[in-house]
Amino acid sequence: MAAPPTGPFENEQQRATFGSMRRTTGAKPLTLPGAQHTTLQTLAALLPYLWPKDDIGARVRASLAGLFLVISKVANVCVPLVYAAAVDALLPNGVNPIIAVPAALIIGYGLLRVTASGFGEMRDAIFAAVQQRTVRRIALQTFQHMHKLSLRFHLDRATGGLSRAIERGTTGVEAVLRMMVFSVVPTLLEVVMVTVILWNIFGWEFSAVTLVAVGLYLFFTFIFTNWRVRIRRTMNETDSDAQSKAVDSLLNYETVKYFGNAQHEAHRFDQAWARYERAAVKSQVTLNLLNLGQASIIAFGLAVVMMMAAQGVEAGTMTVGRFVLVNTYLMQLYQPLNMLGTVYREIKQGLTDMEQMFRLLALSQEVADKPGAPVLQIDAGEVVFDDVRFGYQPERTILKGLSFRVPAGRSLAIVGPTGAGKSTINRLLFRFYDVSSGAIRIDGQDIRDVTQDSLRAAIGVVPQDTVLFNDTIGYNIAYGRTGATQDQIEHAARLAQVHDFVLRLPDGYNTRVGERGLKLSGGEKQRVAIARTILKDPRILILDEATSALDTGTEQEIQSALRAVSANRTTITIAHRLSTVVDADQIIVLDQGEVVERGTHAELLAQDGVYARMWAMQAEQQEKLAAD
Repeated sequence: MAAPPTGPFENEQQRATFGSMRRTTGAKPLTLPGAQHTTLQTLAALLPYLWPKDDIGARVRASLAGLFLVISKVANVCVPLVYAAAVDALLPNGVNPIIAVPAALIIGYGLLRVTASGFGEMRDAIFAAVQQRTVRRIALQTFQHMHKLSLRFHLDRATGGLSRAIERGTTGVEAVLRMMVFSVVPTLLEVVMVTVILWNIFGWEFSAVTLVAVGLYLFFTFIFTNWRVRIRRTMNETDSDAQSKAVDSLLNYETVKYFGNAQHEAHRFDQAWARYERAAVKSQVTLNLLNLGQASIIAFGLAVVMMMAAQGVEAGTMTVGRFVLVNTYLMQLYQPLNMLGTVYREIKQGLTDMEQMFRLLALSQEVADKPGAPVLQIDAGEVVFDDVRFGYQPERTILKGLSFRVPAGRSLAIVGPTGAGKSTINRLLFRFYDVSSGAIRIDGQDIRDVTQDSLRAAIGVVPQDTVLFNDTIGYNIAYGRTGATQDQIEHAARLAQVHDFVLRLPDGYNTRVGERGLKLSGGEKQRVAIARTILKDPRILILDEATSALDTGTEQEIQSALRAVSANRTTITIAHRLSTVVDADQIIVLDQGEVVERGTHAELLAQDGVYARMWAMQAEQQEKLAAD
């Protein structure tokens, strides 16, 4: 039988089931607290990664990329000047054009084009390292931050939506950096230089028309694109919803088949994608309108400036070379400017995708180490719960002044009816949650005063629901101590009585266990979990309903392995089957978050109280099963 629920849910599986039911009713799979970030806030959050204090090499590469960008654009705006001079040199009547064109202009024209292209490529090559390092830093920090957030956060969030938010965020960072450095900054720099040149050569009128056209283009693009961002946010939300439903359904494949709900799951998935479809169509239609508006503004500006230049040639105040110069500059300017609209859309999309990831990074830890917290010093391994009070919600208290002591190297069993609060003790000892009042001490040290890493390194757990990584049996055992040798892995497997089983498999320790270990039976998974805990070699051991999901024969085999791993360790056993705790040094009976009885197995039977009634009921059930 499964363990009784403690707190709002019995275990992670029930909470995940509840989460799946809740999402079925239409709740968003990933809703984060806090206001939406503005563009400037998102860019401000990105800058420290682009210019890291602890990476001089990244700063040097970024500076070189900026220098090469300037050189490339200066060379690029000089190309039309040389080209116009060459055109004017070709025009005098009666002169051989090839002789009339100075060789220096031809050579200079070629060198400028090579310089513009060459330094542009060098800029891209140098900045690629900065870009990828930035993406890597942000991805790593986000991943680490997700592991620092509380158990409450992860149980309340949909894994599919969370992973998609991180995936889109890192992709958005890469896109924003690429577009900003390779498109936006070069285009703006070129606009400034071209405007100055036109002013100096042709007068303020040409510069004014050019700036007005550019200004109208940018204003229209920014306003229209900002409106489209809302559509993109809707696409992200519906995409996350669809992915969450898909992941949730596939992880619970067996449950879907048990209840014949494959069509129901397909309908939920299709509904989510239908919402995405509507948002995507709306996004494409508005994109077409945006492109049409941009093309109209560019065409109008180009026509006005070319008309002014043509009138200058006709009046004799401007040479044909100057006419060509104006045309070349405007074509050279409007071509990247036309792309700037697309670039801006990509940047806004990237910033929108980055927004959720940076909001994830901004979430504070519910359970955090105190500044300068020391590591836990384990001498003997004594565990003390001192008047502990705790509730998952403020209005519902689960543990009501719980007190007990487990001497070093001794064993304590915790039993009780449904809702007593047994598994909550495990979560508090691992400090997945902090107690509301009272204290938990290990060798006299309040676990809130030491680092979480050192606390969890001292405790091993064999849970009821053993979840294995989709990797090999050897990897899953070695997870108890990364870097363990093959001999150490096999020694732990022997103690857990799983070594012989592994050797009978075709691939031995290289056998893959499947998603969540589904290729192994319950007993085999439990043995792998025991081997993993043996390899960790903790001073304190928690057995959380470690055999409740197994049949009686398998349970007896597992119990012998558990006795071996718990020898000479401080052991806390959370149990539903009382037959597994009869040898405990002390047994406490919980009811409604309080200790109602305590003593040895014999003492509790003699008291003829809650424990004795539970023992009698389970004995009767065993007799009925044996009779059947």
